[in-house]
Amino acid sequence: MELIALPAFEDNYLWLLHDGHQALVVDPGDAAPVAGALRRLGLRLAAILVTHHHGDHTGGVAALRESTGAQVFGPARERIPEPFTPLAGGDLIEVLGIAFRVIDVPGHTAGHVAYFAGDVDGAPLLFCGDTLFSGGCGRLFEGTPAQMLASLDALAALPAATRVCCAHEYTLGNLRFARAVEPANAALADHERACQALRARGVPTLPSSIGLERAINPFLRSREAAVTRSVQAHAASANDEVAVFAALRHWKNEFR
Repeated sequence: MELIALPAFEDNYLWLLHDGHQALVVDPGDAAPVAGALRRLGLRLAAILVTHHHGDHTGGVAALRESTGAQVFGPARERIPEPFTPLAGGDLIEVLGIAFRVIDVPGHTAGHVAYFAGDVDGAPLLFCGDTLFSGGCGRLFEGTPAQMLASLDALAALPAATRVCCAHEYTLGNLRFARAVEPANAALADHERACQALRARGVPTLPSSIGLERAINPFLRSREAAVTRSVQAHAASANDEVAVFAALRHWKNEFR
């Protein structure tokens, strides 16, 4: 299997996974990059996986379904271009011979889902949309801090080797904030330098891994003493784990 991050818009990645003959695509906000890759690689699009309803993740769904006949899968509790197969947490689907488990991850939107495969060419794989980013997490447009914290806990519990396919190239900005939160984190400093080198060459910083994110992502580390102290220095009233997480997310919203 080959995994490709197709750039779209200013900073989106549309993830294409293929076996040399058939492909699936995740969150195709724009049909053109996907159609171009299918032609270039001689692939048939078998399936479209959608994580949530935002237009930069769904804008190309109808055109790709019409032109390829691909089956569309998406969250049952969100408005996805119909027809599509509605899914909820715990559901299992098989695409390209790969079993994906659906995980409910509300927070960024109310019905956001992620797709997890336990073994794709020897390593687990996660398509997480806008819930988890490298060094960050999505804004809370529809969900609550408690929901997002629980969603991130569910993703953090996946195997450390899980490849994390986020939908945006936000890594450098996220890591700059993460350093402000946890300046003594050596793993974070090392990773930032590595990502700066990648972006200088025009190479994606993704996929990340769950193990790496546990070590460097403040939104997966909000219960760590150093992160909690840092947050409480900005928001003294943050006196439980949900309040700390909410204050951390608010801090990131205003960080420049």
